[in-house]
Amino acid sequence: MRKILFTVLLVVVVSIIPLFAGGSKEDSVKVGFIGPMTGDHSNYGDLISKGALLAIEEKNAQGGIAGKFKIDLVVEDSEGDPQKGLAGIEKLSSSDKIVALIGPVFTGVAFAVGERVQDEGILMVTPSGTHKDITNIGNYVFRTVASDGLQGEVSGHYYYEKLGVRNLAILYIKNDYSQGLYEGTKESFESRGGKIIITETAQMGDKDFKTQLTKIRAANPDAIYIPNYTAEMAQILEQAYQLGMNIPFLSGDGFSNPLIYSLAPDYTDGVIYVGPTEVKESSSFKKFVADYTAKWGFAPDSFATNAYDASYILFETLEKVYAKTGKFDRKAIRDTFAATKDFQGVTGTINFAENGDLVAYQGVYRVEGITPKYLGAYTVVDGKLIEVDL
Repeated sequence: MRKILFTVLLVVVVSIIPLFAGGSKEDSVKVGFIGPMTGDHSNYGDLISKGALLAIEEKNAQGGIAGKFKIDLVVEDSEGDPQKGLAGIEKLSSSDKIVALIGPVFTGVAFAVGERVQDEGILMVTPSGTHKDITNIGNYVFRTVASDGLQGEVSGHYYYEKLGVRNLAILYIKNDYSQGLYEGTKESFESRGGKIIITETAQMGDKDFKTQLTKIRAANPDAIYIPNYTAEMAQILEQAYQLGMNIPFLSGDGFSNPLIYSLAPDYTDGVIYVGPTEVKESSSFKKFVADYTAKWGFAPDSFATNAYDASYILFETLEKVYAKTGKFDRKAIRDTFAATKDFQGVTGTINFAENGDLVAYQGVYRVEGITPKYLGAYTVVDGKLIEVDL
């Protein structure tokens, strides 16, 4: 009887050992996502996560990684709060054992989470975190979006040289994203001889900007720069209209989120913003937009497109790492991802600079009613604004 009981217990123990080894049948691989899924800015997290989800569903339908590993996207809601982002990466790292992270969506959260993934050696690729210093965190941090460093350079030069702005007002929200764009654009604009004649600030979540706008109106600038997220920009535009302000508005890539045209459809006409370059109507891009729209019921924004490309670069990375090592070693994933060369994504050819930045250019748009019209792609070389043909 004791022998039979021992045999049964041995079988049970042997059966559950793989469960505690972190892989059981090793038939899945987990990828993390951190973004605001609830709150005022949940539209960003929703749009972007669905770009990654679509890519994962497509890859899984093709057999997953190496024809045997299904990909699971584990989504954590940061609500745009760095502390909640840290709680999310803690769970993703220790409990979910992710092999890589797509996101975070917002810059402030990206800074907090970036420090953690660098310490633990987890690849992080943000499709929307633009502050120029994010990739300075370390060699495990990448992005598939142009940095604020480039965006600020192009913005300041374009506003001065192409729009003829000489006296600029700025109204920005006190967060890492908006302040980063403010600093970069201010430096670039002033390097050309332009003057920032008034700078006003507000806090995340503020709803009333009339005090700041009234001060700006009195300063009589040539234009107002509002490098913020959609919720705040929509309120700023509406309240400026209520105050009878006819001063041109300028913005950054936050304006590329189509939600702005739902929140403030009567006030977006004439806004000029700098953001991602326009993607050429390649067959792969057309298919992505059609598939995304059919799947989710609305079209993707540029950040969702970036997440889709980031996902497929990651898939290719995982395929290569597993083929070479037979496992998903985090350092090998980082090294292989960094070695990406001329990846053909739906956004075009993708390469990374040595510091993890996307090799990129910036697009300029003017909104006509609620439709952004593309004005061209630009970069800055040796302090000069250069238009490029992509």
